[in-house]
Amino acid sequence: MVAHAGKPGGLKKVLGPFDLILMGIGAIVGTGIFVLTGTGALAAGPALTLSFIVAAIACGFAAMCYAEFASTVPIAGSIYTYSYAVLGELVAWMIGWDLLLEYGLATSTVAVGWSGYFQSLLHGWGVDLPAALTAAPGARPGVDTVMNLPALVIMLLLTWMLSLGVRESARVNNVMVVIKISVVVLFILFGFGHVNTDNWAPYAPFGASGIMSAAALVFFAFIGFDAVTSAAEEVKNPKRDLPIGIIGSLAVCTILYVIVSAIMTGIVPFAKFEGVDHPVSLALQYAGVNWLSKLVDLGAILGMTTVMLVMAYGQTRILFAMSRDGLLPAKLSTVHPKYGTPYFATWLVGIVFGVIAAFVPLNVLAELVNIGTLAAFCLVSVAVVVLRKKRPDLKRAFRCPGVPVVPAIAVIFCLALMSFLSAITWIAFLIWLAIGLLVYFGYARSRSLLHGSAQSQ
Repeated sequence: MVAHAGKPGGLKKVLGPFDLILMGIGAIVGTGIFVLTGTGALAAGPALTLSFIVAAIACGFAAMCYAEFASTVPIAGSIYTYSYAVLGELVAWMIGWDLLLEYGLATSTVAVGWSGYFQSLLHGWGVDLPAALTAAPGARPGVDTVMNLPALVIMLLLTWMLSLGVRESARVNNVMVVIKISVVVLFILFGFGHVNTDNWAPYAPFGASGIMSAAALVFFAFIGFDAVTSAAEEVKNPKRDLPIGIIGSLAVCTILYVIVSAIMTGIVPFAKFEGVDHPVSLALQYAGVNWLSKLVDLGAILGMTTVMLVMAYGQTRILFAMSRDGLLPAKLSTVHPKYGTPYFATWLVGIVFGVIAAFVPLNVLAELVNIGTLAAFCLVSVAVVVLRKKRPDLKRAFRCPGVPVVPAIAVIFCLALMSFLSAITWIAFLIWLAIGLLVYFGYARSRSLLHGSAQSQ
């Protein structure tokens, strides 16, 4: 696999550790901190800070496993590639199939949220779009809506940007990440002085179950660091830079989430967040810092833009890897001779999930995205232990500490969070996996390079 990835005409190696850390922050800091903090506060109260820490611990243990794999097998495709190398083609196909749904729906969902913030910003400037173009059909009761035009437009613009080259996309991402982190830091600086500690009592009104339920929800806020591993083939020094990018981005975001959620629940009584989709700016309005609340709205727009950019990027690289292995049509792994990107796969992702964002109401998808990611984290944690046993001779630039204890803890934390997700989420997830099995045995298996080479021998 490593030899095949190194052939001429492949993806360009242009990314460094700073790019990777900002790419991870770009994918993580977005919907989670600007939207889900309010929903999480309703479930856990001020103990939302503990919910973020629980979710971060689950991600942290999994991140150690990711870092070992990413530095050992620096190939595009993230957990799909790692599963292929260690657990076999069928398991890899299923997790790749899972990730296609996770990344795609996450991108579409964030696009819809982006559209809402963008329309709010336009409204503040006295500009309103025709009602028919503001949301998907049926998304707003009593309003005759046809499509969510801003969601479709932003998806197509980001697709165009990604198709031109990863270096250019990374530069744009880096600028937007710096701006939105600056906005978050301003919130911390100006909000701290308005905290009323009485709002923190009782600290955990719904007990441990509330903390865990909120952790299962706000886990969505950490999704994205795994997308860094999708860039493995485009990193200048993957053995050193990938672990730095994965663990560095996760650490920065965890600190920001805990501080922001503490300040939010200190300014606003947690019950006031019900039905609010802009909790951070609401806290600033409570504090009377209205000028900064408008800036936070702009930061939210940039935050969601970078999430969509990195998620769409990650999905195209998974498609690229699955296609290169023969499991999907070969067209998806062709690289543009000028831009050095999987051009066709990039536009396919952008158009399909842009249309979904435009025409399908996507307001309760966080749980479905979460269950797919948690399943992926469990697999990569198991795969690290398996590869240590099967191939102890492989050079590992980064070694996950405490194997097999750390991977086992990662699996336990992820399964615990999955148990707090709804039955409907589990049913939908299992149906998607069943469809994946049908596609694998009906199409992919007979065309895969692995089975094709076995048959030719």
